[in-house]
Amino acid sequence: MPKTSARATRRKVTPAIIETARLTDRKIELDEGTKSVLNEKIQMISDYLSEMPTVTFTHFEPDIKKDGGAYLNTTGTVKRIDEFEKVMILTDGRIISIERIFDIRGELFEELE
Repeated sequence: MPKTSARATRRKVTPAIIETARLTDRKIELDEGTKSVLNEKIQMISDYLSEMPTVTFTHFEPDIKKDGGAYLNTTGTVKRIDEFEKVMILTDGRIISIERIFDIRGELFEELE
C-alpha cells in the first residue's frame, strides 16, 4: 500500500474543509410591512426611471454549493424594471432579483425615511 505524506494529504483535504467551514446566511422572510415599503420604493424607482436613479440594494444571493447564501449591497443606476422576470436591470448590466431584495436605499427615498 503506498504511503501518502501528511503534506500531500493536507493539500487534498484543505479545499473540502474550507468549503465546509465557510459560513452562509439564511434568507430572512420579510413581514408584510417591510414588503409594502419595498413595493413603494420599487414603484418610485419605476416613476423616476427617466431620471436614472442611483440606488443601493441589499439583496440575498443564494450559495450555489450549500444551503443559505449571502446578503450583498449593490449600488447602481436602474436602467429598467422587468416585471415579467421580476428583476431590476442596472445600466452596467447587473441584474437584481426583486424577490431577493431586502432593502433599497438612495436619495430618491429620503422623503420616505
